Amino acid sequence: MAEIIDGKQWAQQLNVQTKAKVDDLKARGISPKLVVIIVGGDEASQIYVRNKHRKADKIGILSEIKRLPADTSQEALLSVIDGYNRDSSIHAILVQSPLPKQIDEAAITRAISPAKDVDGFHPVNVGKLYTNAKLNFPVSCTPKGIMTLLRAENVELTGANAVVVGRSNIVGRPMAALLLNAGATVTVVHTQTKGMTDYTRQADILVVATGIAHLIKGSDIKPGATVIDVGMDHDANGKLTGDVDFDSAFSVAGKLTPVPGGVGPMTIATLMQQTVELAKWSE
Repeated sequence: MAEIIDGKQWAQQLNVQTKAKVDDLKARGISPKLVVIIVGGDEASQIYVRNKHRKADKIGILSEIKRLPADTSQEALLSVIDGYNRDSSIHAILVQSPLPKQIDEAAITRAISPAKDVDGFHPVNVGKLYTNAKLNFPVSCTPKGIMTLLRAENVELTGANAVVVGRSNIVGRPMAALLLNAGATVTVVHTQTKGMTDYTRQADILVVATGIAHLIKGSDIKPGATVIDVGMDHDANGKLTGDVDFDSAFSVAGKLTPVPGGVGPMTIATLMQQTVELAKWSE
């Protein structure tokens, strides 16, 4: 049976560390500040943004929510971002997805200053990640949080056979780069990969991020593997579940993240951590 990786516990520890860093920066006259821009009234986005705001407030990070109507033009949003880019009191900018159809998300990502890109999506920061630059730069929060989990759980990365299921710019691709930078041998597969489970069954570390509920079963997992489930799906009964079939995986994996309570808490904790890092790097 698998050892459950308690993402809530590790997130709490990370938040304690982050708060200590906030206190230190404030003692030196720097107050880390995060701005979250939300366009439209998507209910899930509203809830997520409120959760971020509450967590930031609890840790001592200044947090501003900029709400714009759903019919906001791309030009108007770009103007708002430009103003925040120029404001030296703001260290981190996040534009909440999804955006209305009239707005090009890629253009918005490029518009955020790389030095304030708390999501780590700007092409400049992605390039630094892929070249394993020995510099300070933000990284996509979910993969960065997963790396924190793996190290906290003493999972051996150097020389490990790691398989990432999924190729999104938010999780799959940066996850592969981080694992590669850490010395793992990395394979990226996805729903179009022929014989995908032939790869997953060889993985010492298996990270699954596809958005397809219960795509990976216990029979697709190498006995004793560390399995990280990034999925946030809903089953037929509307219950939150993951991309990994937890029940069958539990009897095979060595370590396993639950959904909820695994990767999710680490993503928000990492967002807070990275906001403070951006403030520190701005000195």
